[in-house]
Formats: sequence, C-alpha cells, structure tokens
Amino acid sequence: MAVRVVDARRAFSMLVRNMAEVIRVDDGSYTAHDFDSWADLSEYRDAINDGVEAYEWIRTVRMQLAVPKVIRLLGYDRLPNQDVKLNRRNIFARDRNICQYCGSHFPTSELSLDHIVPRTQGGGSSWTNLVCCCVACNSRKGGRTPVQASMKLIRKPVKPARNPVISIRLGHDKYASWRAFLDHAYWSVELR
Repeated sequence: MAVRVVDARRAFSMLVRNMAEVIRVDDGSYTAHDFDSWADLSEYRDAINDGVEAYEWIRTVRMQLAVPKVIRLLGYDRLPNQDVKLNRRNIFARDRNICQYCGSHFPTSELSLDHIVPRTQGGGSSWTNLVCCCVACNSRKGGRTPVQASMKLIRKPVKPARNPVISIRLGHDKYASWRAFLDHAYWSVELR
C-alpha cells in the first residue's frame, strides 16, 4: 500500500538503516534491492536507465547512485498523518492551474488565489473558500463574493483526499512505476 512520498535524502536514509528496500519495476515485474545491491546495480547506469523510466542520479564522493522511485518499508508502527496541507502549490494543483471563474489555463506565475467569500466579509483561508484565479478575474471580482460580482465558479472547491501534486505527477510517464501502487492504495484504503 502506498504510504507517503519522501525525498531522496529520506529514502537513502531508510535504505542505509535497513528500514526499507528499493522496488524496481521492470516490464511489469518487481525486484527488491537493499542498499548494497542498489549501489551495485547503479554502477551499470545504462542497464538501469532505460526508456521513459529514466532515473535521476546523485553523486557521492565514491559513486553515483540512482534515486529510487519506489521503496518499500520493511516495518512500521503506524500510518503517517494523511492530511493534505493547505498551501498555494496544492491549491494550484487541485484546480490544475485553471482559473475557476473564466476556465482558462495559466502558468503559475500568472495566477493568484482568490477567497470566494473575501476576508473583509468574514471569509477565511480554507480548502472550500480558496480557488485558483487569474489576475484579470481576481481584479474584476475585487472584494466581493462571486454573486455580488456577477461571476460564477466553474466548480465548487473541495478538500482533496490525497495530495493533488501526486495526481498531476501520475500523468507524467516519468512516474509510471507509481501508478500500480497508488491505484491499489485508492481501492484498498480504509474509509472513515
């Protein structure tokens, strides 16, 4: 079951301490590697760096190591908190960089966040009150609600069940090896 996305530093820390092992997905088959066997396999860069599943690499003083895409915990005492952080990146990812008023797609540099119920009218910063908005629509709406500004939301904002950035990455071929694990997690996670 997919538990969490961790950075390369954390992954290697768990591998070196034998808390996890690398799972290499190769044409639908899975092979497990401890840190030493992963370091040995990393020496054969051409064999491991195949096609769209190309690995990112880090360099140490003595060697280069492929950054694993999937690691498996060998044991854990509890599941980590799965709460999704309310931040700008996650809101842009949830709304897929689409202005929730005009429906146009923009790069993040041309977007802002809009409080549906403005803070001046008692609206707070929450998943259900913040949307991705282009600068033009945000200026047009001003300090009013969408009804007061005669504007309509494309879709009602909701709090995502899992990190929306992961959903965007799943569409990229680079992260194809994640799909099998996250699809399984979607269907087998306990509902509360």
